[in-house]
Formats: sequence, C-alpha cells, structure tokens
Amino acid sequence: MNGMTTMQNAARLRDAMYTAFVRGGFAEFGDRSRIMLPFRSGNPHMVSVGRQVLIGPSSWFMVPRLDHPGPVIHLHDRVRMNQTSITAVQEVVIEEAAELARGVYISDHMHGFDDPDLPIRDQDLVRVAPVRIGRGAWLGQNVVVMPGVTIGAGAVVGANSVVTRDIPARTVAVGAPARVIRELVP
Repeated sequence: MNGMTTMQNAARLRDAMYTAFVRGGFAEFGDRSRIMLPFRSGNPHMVSVGRQVLIGPSSWFMVPRLDHPGPVIHLHDRVRMNQTSITAVQEVVIEEAAELARGVYISDHMHGFDDPDLPIRDQDLVRVAPVRIGRGAWLGQNVVVMPGVTIGAGAVVGANSVVTRDIPARTVAVGAPARVIRELVP
C-alpha cells in the first residue's frame, strides 16, 4: 500500500465516521448515504436525505427560516452532488438519480434590492417559489437554478447555464438564461 492509498482510505473512514455521527440531525437520512468533508449545513433538521445519496465535499445546505412545518430540502434516493450549494425557505426537491456537477447553486428565493438605503442581505425576500429537479436529470458544472424552476426528468443542463424558467423532460438546455437546444430521443 502506498501513501496515496493510505490517505484516501483515511479520508473515507473520516467521512464515514462523520456521516454516522451527524445523520441523526437530519429530518431523514437514508441507508448507505454519505457526506464527504468539508460540509456545511444550517438547520439540517429541515433536510431529508434518501438512500445511497452522495453529498460530495464542499457542499452546503442552508435553510435560513424555520417557519415551514417540515423539511424544505428533499434529496431523493441515489442523488449525487459535489460542491453543491442549496438554500431554501419553501421547497427544493431533487428527485431520484439526479446528478449535480461541481459548483451547482440552487435557491427557491431571492432577496429584494429596491431600497437603496438597506444592504441587499437585509431586504425582504421578493421571490419565493419551489424548485424541482426531475428524476435522472444532469446539471453541469456551475449551473445556477433560480426560484420557481422545474427541470424535467432526464433533462441535461449545460455547464455555466442559468436556469430561469422550466426545462422540459428529455431536453438539453444551455446558456444564460438557459434555452432548450435539442430534444433527447427516448
């Protein structure tokens, strides 16, 4: 065994121990799901994690308000993500087997910016609408998903796209704002 293998095994053990220690802090945390460090979460008891989910390193979940009756971030079975940021006050649902590449950002809300005398972070939320990522969808590196968007099952969103409106199932969308450029044959 070489030094690289030893360090990789040590990191896997560290992540497994961390996952076992924090899993009870989530609303749900399915079997064989794991978190790779570093990881950050605000109010993880408002997050539901399905089975066999991989939450890759440098991922971040934030639920800034606690006035919702139950979980607001839902990761269904077999979701995979890496360096993903999700912030929600109403609902973000990522369905089974969706894949999120590095640097994906998903939010179901936006801050207002109409009052010039207030810092933007102190202004009220002006757009709150649920987000849904369909079963088996794939979001490329650095994709941004805005409030109120549904990305259909099996859709592909190209790297660096900004999704401001719904993307139909089995299509490819790219750009800022993202536009459908082709349909995928079933």
